[in-house]
Amino acid sequence: MTFIQLLLIAVVQGTTEFLPISSSGHLILIPFLTDFPDQGPQIDVAVHVGSLLAIIVYFFRDVVMLARGGFATVGIGKAPHERQLFWWILLGTIPAVLFGLAIKLGVFNGIASSLFGITIVDGDLMASIRFTHLIAVNLIVYGILLGLADRFGRETKTFEDMTWRDGLLVGIAQAFAIIPGTSRSGVTMTMARTLGYGRFEAARFSFLLSIPAVAGAGVLIVPELFNAGAELLHEALIAGVLTFIAAFVTMAFLMNFLKKASMMVFVVYRVAMGLALLVLF
Repeated sequence: MTFIQLLLIAVVQGTTEFLPISSSGHLILIPFLTDFPDQGPQIDVAVHVGSLLAIIVYFFRDVVMLARGGFATVGIGKAPHERQLFWWILLGTIPAVLFGLAIKLGVFNGIASSLFGITIVDGDLMASIRFTHLIAVNLIVYGILLGLADRFGRETKTFEDMTWRDGLLVGIAQAFAIIPGTSRSGVTMTMARTLGYGRFEAARFSFLLSIPAVAGAGVLIVPELFNAGAELLHEALIAGVLTFIAAFVTMAFLMNFLKKASMMVFVVYRVAMGLALLVLF
């Protein structure tokens, strides 16, 4: 891949991963809208790892808090509240893991093929025209749900108020983000706003919940990157670093934006993009 393609992938991933507009949907559309070949799952995961590092750096204090909870779980130190939050984050990760395994094992092959024209090969979703329509519909439907949750959701909870029920429900919402066009940050923030978390806290909750899932995907793909050869590994490193920069800047913008504005601009963007895809494809 050329540097321009890697830069485009990194900017798209770094900006759309944290804005509630679907990073996977945008990444999948790159080959559709350009002459670039599909970047492949290894590069996709590499840019997600770049995003993960941006989360860890930006929310370093929260990550340290959750780490203290993890150590307390195995008897190192005493941090009962942090340990509880650590377990609720892990609980919220389980639905996405189970859903991902189900796709890997082919549980949804028949449903995906008959309803959406999707073929699943070795856990990868292969795109078709109907698949693009699926992305468009998800952009619109989940965008409207985000708007409703943001308009009518209360603002009474912070991340520290998380319960096992909240962790599980937001985790179940996160599992749906495996379907392109949904948006992991969008659907988790939608659920968090519905549960009474403020905009800033919903985004904070969403990003911290993503750490185990993205880290797990990154660990699983590392052997494939090394086995694929030096060239792909080099490209993955470049894409990851560029994504980290774009992601950190975007996250800083979003967290400041949500302190003083609603999510309506993202709702409008999702609906407009979804309608454009339905017309174009």
